Amino acid sequence: MLTGENLFQQKIDQEIKIEARDWMPEEYRKTLIRQISQHAHSEIVGMLPEGNWISRAPNLRRKLILLAKVQDEAGHGLYLYSAAETLGITRDEMIDQLHTGKAKYSSIFNYPTLTWADIGAIGWLVDGAAIMNQVMLCRTSYGPYARAMVKICKEESFHQRQGYESLLALSKGSPEQKQMLQDAVDRWWWPSMMMFGPSDAESTNSEKSMLWKIKRQSNDELRQRFVDATVDQARILGVTLPDPDLKWNEERGHFDFGTINWDEFWNVVKGNGPCNKQRLKARVDAHEKGQWVRDAAMAYAEKRKKKVA
Repeated sequence: MLTGENLFQQKIDQEIKIEARDWMPEEYRKTLIRQISQHAHSEIVGMLPEGNWISRAPNLRRKLILLAKVQDEAGHGLYLYSAAETLGITRDEMIDQLHTGKAKYSSIFNYPTLTWADIGAIGWLVDGAAIMNQVMLCRTSYGPYARAMVKICKEESFHQRQGYESLLALSKGSPEQKQMLQDAVDRWWWPSMMMFGPSDAESTNSEKSMLWKIKRQSNDELRQRFVDATVDQARILGVTLPDPDLKWNEERGHFDFGTINWDEFWNVVKGNGPCNKQRLKARVDAHEKGQWVRDAAMAYAEKRKKKVA
């Protein structure tokens, strides 16, 4: 007779989605809560490096595009918080974990946006790396997460194209604009490579996540796909990717690339990046200043409830 865990794994092996009311191992539930909440936090914190350029966009068209993108990211965070709530954790608990530093978000959002070119580089490189990660999540084994990712990926693909189009305009501009573009690529390339997480040899979560089909590809596989897809795009932009070891390997059928500075990655993850404290303070301040809105909404809901009763 099959045990609950065997039946659970059998469903996953047969590509049957696990739904919120289905039996699941506690470790599966905890892994999903960690991953989905971290993903949601990344979308919300990810609004900050771009949001401060809305008022400084070079023209109205660029401003409208950036406004729409930041709005999309807020929506992605809400979809993901809702998906995580189906696993038995509350929105308040997740927000508290973010604000106290217990929960992490993507290390990439702890870097500053110094010029307008950084906004395009985020769209091209950061959202490009995110899409590599997220497309496979449309087939993740947990139903609510998979369904949320279908809509998110459609919108992220537009963000990536918008970022690239913005950089393409700079690549055809003045020498100063071309230099600004190259400088942005120099600063965002390696942090984007780190977005896929530690190497497979060092990752503590990948093996179980692959078995349960939460993930479909390993960190290193996704990172390689990102590099292979990006090199030709960089050539069209006329920029040099800041990696002297980047070259085509005929035997492997892939590009070889240099060694990632994992000391920098772990330093940022531990809270010592250029903007860690600034990002967290911005989120805590926004939450505290928005308390009156939540109080008013609750008061209104209670009033409506009494009227119906």
